[in-house]
Amino acid sequence: PEASRWYNFLSEKCFASALATFAEQAKALKEKKKDQGSFAIDLEGAEMGKVVTRFPPEPSGYLHIGHAKAAMLNQYFAQIYKGKMIVRFDDTNPSKEKCEFEESIIEDLALLGVKGDIMSHTSDFFPQIEKYCEMMLREGTAYADNTPLEKMREERFEGIESVCRNQSPEENLRIWEEMKQGTETGLTFCIRAKMDMSANNKALRDPVMYRCNLTPHHRTGTTYKVYPTYDFACPIVDSLEGVTHALRTNEYHDRNDQYAWFLNALRLRKVNIWDYSRLNFVYTLLSKRKLTWFVNEGRVTGWDDPRFPTVRGIRRRGLTIEALREYILMQGASKNTILLEWDKLWAVNKRIIDPIAPRYVALAGDHLCRVKIVGGDECPESAELREIPRHKKNPQLGNKQMAFSANLFMEQADVANLKVGEEFTLMDWGNVIVEGIEMADANTVACISVKLNLQGDFKKTSLKATCFSTDPHHLVPLSLHFYDYLISK
Repeated sequence: PEASRWYNFLSEKCFASALATFAEQAKALKEKKKDQGSFAIDLEGAEMGKVVTRFPPEPSGYLHIGHAKAAMLNQYFAQIYKGKMIVRFDDTNPSKEKCEFEESIIEDLALLGVKGDIMSHTSDFFPQIEKYCEMMLREGTAYADNTPLEKMREERFEGIESVCRNQSPEENLRIWEEMKQGTETGLTFCIRAKMDMSANNKALRDPVMYRCNLTPHHRTGTTYKVYPTYDFACPIVDSLEGVTHALRTNEYHDRNDQYAWFLNALRLRKVNIWDYSRLNFVYTLLSKRKLTWFVNEGRVTGWDDPRFPTVRGIRRRGLTIEALREYILMQGASKNTILLEWDKLWAVNKRIIDPIAPRYVALAGDHLCRVKIVGGDECPESAELREIPRHKKNPQLGNKQMAFSANLFMEQADVANLKVGEEFTLMDWGNVIVEGIEMADANTVACISVKLNLQGDFKKTSLKATCFSTDPHHLVPLSLHFYDYLISK
């Protein structure tokens, strides 16, 4: 009867509460899985063997985890359709671009296992892009404008046409020549597409196509004084290079109509666009402009700072490329925009490195407690080196040497609650029994004396502690760095 009553009591109280908790955890786990995407998408017009994708990084900074996703997705779809991927450097802004960044991008792509079937530069197409601009000026679908920048922004927001919008093609071409020469007058103008200033989509309100820049280009030098914007150059080069599917993050979604408008106005081959969600992580900036600020202001050690979301930064922090690739492919090509936590990425990384990472231990150097082993012949008075496995579950990693002696160090956290007569386990050695405790003050243990009990069962001890020989010849001083987020929001 007592057993039956006890069982009924548990059924009503504890079991019901526990089951409710598990139900909540199951729901939370289901919610957590929502950040895993899928590749089960239908690329419009995709034909086996004919798909061409492109990854167009701007050489104005180092690759970050968002770029890694873009590169891997483009390579993934090119491969499953047995097509090609183009790596194209979008080098249209000489004020921000450097050879250093281009070289680093090539190196980081190699680390990611991403290799384009073709490598090109937007600057390879500067002559053709200029001709398309001149064609639009002649046909009246583009015009030269010297409206001050702030006023232009205000007019675009309000849907007000520029006073230059209805200039004659002859006047626009005359100013275009001034711009190409980089004259004083030409420097005050830009070229804008004549789209639709009343469009609800503000990306269609006469965007800029060309602007002057006298900064020498890292590839073409001083050959050009005018450079196309990304929005104008990208659809042209995509079409000319044979790209069939332009995969890009959905932050560009509003510009898709603009992209199609340019192709239609220039009578170029259509390119299909697929939007996917960009990677957004908590407490993380992925804007190259903002990351550049951190570097220039000296808030970080460089583009490979372990707190940076760059490929080099997260690799330096300990992430394997295998984990990064697996995690990015887990996200798929979904359009859903979500804010990701870093913990799942590091969990993937841990699963990969755990079986192959050698084990080493360290003690916090402040206020170490001395341990004296007394009695018995099993303990050497002077330090003795012994071979122990680097990884108990992976003998292929070989052995490491550890010093054993009668004089040891332990951390205060391990000895703080010990009592005389208590048995505990010294890792990689065996059990010991506390013989005496000497306090330095009310809160600090200065020294303990213990007796070896190597026949003791380690499964029966609650404390498993790390210890080191006090012999200075076998101690290695080191610093451990724990990295937090760069920003607090």
